[in-house]
Amino acid sequence: MRTNAGPPLYAALDLGTNNCRLLVATPLTRGFRVIDSFSRMVRLGEGLATTGQLCESAMERALDAIAVCAERLARRPARRVRAVATEACRKASNGEGFLARVREATGIDFEVIGPREEAELAVESCASLLAGPEHRALLFDIGGGSTELAWLRARRRDEPPSEVIGYASVPLGVVTLAERWGERAFTCEGFAAMVDDAVAAFRPFDEIHRIGDEIRRGGVRLVGTSGTVTTLAGVALGLPRYARALIDGHTLTGTEADDALASLCAMGRPGLLEHPCVGPGRVEFVLPGCAVFAAIRRLWPAARVTVADRGLREGMLIRLIRTDRDRPNGRPYRPRHLPADRPPAA
Repeated sequence: MRTNAGPPLYAALDLGTNNCRLLVATPLTRGFRVIDSFSRMVRLGEGLATTGQLCESAMERALDAIAVCAERLARRPARRVRAVATEACRKASNGEGFLARVREATGIDFEVIGPREEAELAVESCASLLAGPEHRALLFDIGGGSTELAWLRARRRDEPPSEVIGYASVPLGVVTLAERWGERAFTCEGFAAMVDDAVAAFRPFDEIHRIGDEIRRGGVRLVGTSGTVTTLAGVALGLPRYARALIDGHTLTGTEADDALASLCAMGRPGLLEHPCVGPGRVEFVLPGCAVFAAIRRLWPAARVTVADRGLREGMLIRLIRTDRDRPNGRPYRPRHLPADRPPAA
């Protein structure tokens, strides 16, 4: 058990449509150092598009993962913690009831955040990647139940933070597309149809902000934060296994990104199962995510795509640390109790 003598810890917990993720960190002069992390695919949004509700098996999977997070937080009490839930809990008619059940079982109180804050947290986490020669950036996050888009006025280093000009939460994600298309996602016709659907869903955002026109004039970069774009980067780099240090912040040319996309699409299910950057746990979701990425590239063919292996958790940690520096008082966070009927975390 950590004592209060050490540096303060901060924790961020993100419950998404597909994954449950925890990050515990201690602040540095600039940024933070990760002390503990946890990620588990829970598929909370399974069946949600059809029924409008979270199913019992999905809630159990998520609750098991959250219980592990509660146990880790008990071992490393954090000065401040924030836990957020996104698209699945926003949409599900029983979302609030599920989070009440989570609170009772684990002591963790989740807050359902809206699409704008989701976009702002992603921008916060990617701030250091947005500095560059381009004057505009389109940040996208391909999630399980939705894709978040943020159109930004980019800043150079040592300038004020990038400004969000517009944002959108489009209800297309890897889980929703995988459930809608099933095995057809692995066919050429099915993949092309998924791309067409995504293009139609994103086009209104382009019509409002005229992003395609800006790209044709030059000075726009794409910044992607999701498992889809990190997988594409791994393929483009020819990595024998996933390596965050080589991928986070890496910039692909548009041609490199498109070539990696074509390679993934050509693998089929057997090739995706065997690929070290994919594996059996994610094989169902790779091509739906690639279809969303292909739609983004079709509408917005920027010359560069920067890959970010970071997202809501990192954005939350940055905000927690900054708030604490402004108001340096607080007590270690501890869940009210640990679930008695669940096995201890490994």
